[in-house]
Amino acid sequence: MIRKIIKIDEEKCNGCGLCASACHEGAIGLVNGKAKLLHEHYCDGLGDCLPACPMDAISFEEREAPAYDEAAVKAAKSAKAAGTQTADQPGLLSNFPIQLKLVNESNPDFDGADLLIAADCTGFACGNLQRDFIAGRTTVIGCPKLDGVNYAEKLSRIFAAHEVKSVTVLRMMVPCCGGLPFMVRKAIEASGKKLPLTVVTVSAAGEVIGREEE
Repeated sequence: MIRKIIKIDEEKCNGCGLCASACHEGAIGLVNGKAKLLHEHYCDGLGDCLPACPMDAISFEEREAPAYDEAAVKAAKSAKAAGTQTADQPGLLSNFPIQLKLVNESNPDFDGADLLIAADCTGFACGNLQRDFIAGRTTVIGCPKLDGVNYAEKLSRIFAAHEVKSVTVLRMMVPCCGGLPFMVRKAIEASGKKLPLTVVTVSAAGEVIGREEE
């Protein structure tokens, strides 16, 4: 059917993720650092995302698109709500301490680990952090802006000394959080190893709005 739907100009987009956070239907996400309409049938064409964009990168267009599927949107929201961790569930941390400044580089927990490197704020934004990210992984946390430390050197030594299986970076949508995946990429390169890297971006509401696999 021909209907009104949003259009995103990727050349103007700065990847801030504010549009994804403003989209209550979950139609928008980040792909390779750019906003993208991931679910056309989730877009109701009302444009709540337009005023949220600081780069004026979103507009309306009329084109062939699937009809807005309210039932699918509600089902997706219900599925997410059903997975929210309750307060009486035990924590799933497998290692401690987790602050990157305090982590011992020789910790055997890094051997054979699927490593989660999370920005501090994600622990407060993600209701499903334990279930979706920490479970089954060795976890470290840090803030590239406030810690005042370039973690690339320490991480490169960890990668070089241990057989880490994979690395997942969990970051917030704000630009300052971009320093975390940057440091991890530099660390992997400096270690001389080829490690699978996944960068997951979440909104202030804890919604996954971007996933990049390298």
